[in-house]
Amino acid sequence: MKVSNIDNVEITGWAAGGKAIAKIGDMVVFVEDAIPGDIVNMRIVRKKNYAEGRVTETVRPSPISREPFCAHFNDCGGCVSQRIPYGEQLKYKEQQVRDQLERIGGIKSPSVRTVLPSEKTVFYRNKLEFTFSKKRWLTAAEIGNNHDTDSNALGFHISGRFDKVLDIEKCWLQKSPSNEIRIQAKTYALSKGYDFFDIKNKTGFLRNLIIRTSTTGEIMVTAVFGCHDKEKQTDFMEMLKRKFDITSLNCVVNTKGNDSIGDLDIICYSGKPYIEERMEDLIFRIGPKSFYQTNSEQAYNLYSVVRKYAGLQGVETVYDLYTGTGTIAIFLAGHSKKVVGIEYVPEAIEDAKINSAINKTDNTSFYAGDIKDVLTGEFVQINGFPDTVILDPPRAGLHPSIPKTLLEIAPEKIIYVSCNPATQARDISMLAGQYEFVECQPVDMFPHTHHIENIALLRKFHTI
Repeated sequence: MKVSNIDNVEITGWAAGGKAIAKIGDMVVFVEDAIPGDIVNMRIVRKKNYAEGRVTETVRPSPISREPFCAHFNDCGGCVSQRIPYGEQLKYKEQQVRDQLERIGGIKSPSVRTVLPSEKTVFYRNKLEFTFSKKRWLTAAEIGNNHDTDSNALGFHISGRFDKVLDIEKCWLQKSPSNEIRIQAKTYALSKGYDFFDIKNKTGFLRNLIIRTSTTGEIMVTAVFGCHDKEKQTDFMEMLKRKFDITSLNCVVNTKGNDSIGDLDIICYSGKPYIEERMEDLIFRIGPKSFYQTNSEQAYNLYSVVRKYAGLQGVETVYDLYTGTGTIAIFLAGHSKKVVGIEYVPEAIEDAKINSAINKTDNTSFYAGDIKDVLTGEFVQINGFPDTVILDPPRAGLHPSIPKTLLEIAPEKIIYVSCNPATQARDISMLAGQYEFVECQPVDMFPHTHHIENIALLRKFHTI
């Protein structure tokens, strides 16, 4: 480890963050752009209590290696597992969940069910957000050909480079007409000489293009402009309206330093201000600001596991914490006596109430506010003690006070849905002693990425 260049290193594993793992002596090395089984030459770029390496040459590809299907694989950084066959990806994800529960959660030999695979491994996302940029990311080949660094792009941000955007020709994540809309938007903008956004100087007319699709065949497009120009805005929106059959066409002007539009007024330019998604006999309205699970088909499988774990008999009171737009709450309402949802974002709660009304679920109630402040003894006295609590927090997991509150409320079951098995394992460890970990079901929502959703079932201990 005294030298920075090391040859003929075998990649032996796959880490939680999407990097490969090698061992050199007793030192663990996390390696980008490699998969298990590769033999590589590498340069050590950072040393702490572990090391980080960068491949300089692949001496021999892994026996399981396959050719990436996306032309942007070497530059995008999104679907990093394309070289790994899908079945092998699932094995690594299952092991990731098991390792986190054992190492962080302190659970010995946890019962981890086989990962539920995604039926679709391409074109599975229902939402993508593209960025207009006048500073296009140049590939190594383009740099060698002396391409103009100020050329325009419409695509994805390069990881770690907020000011650089990779221009995308074809993305395999979202079904048609996502690619067609993006290409037409860029082609038309260039033909009209419209300015693409410069994030450093906060200038430019076109900023973002957000495309949502649904299993019902509906399409939502939201154009985000970087400045006010009524004539140009109308021209651009009329082009989209004329070229495509868009269910909900929206626009918004964002002059802020960040790309978030959650605090801005979005105008429905034509069509409906929402699209609809269906799940069994339920209908969910999705607006430009609404959260909905990004893989619609897998969302149904995920919610079905939650319902199975809940084992509801129609007499239970259920608390759905971090309810979002109320999808899980409404999905369980027909099997419960009462479902109470709490969510930090007020707009999401309004969506939940609308969706509840559309589906005629009269046994749901929704509250907006920080869960650590809302979930009090008085709140429980008013709404009733829960038999089952559903948790679906963001990646950071639970606020430290929430496990303490759950231990006081003491529901019979806790079902913890997480997109981050590490923080999930940490939170489960704080419930140990009063709750036993029964089992968990990983669900693959994002094929070809390192991300994995996990549903854990916890049951309250009873003394005999």
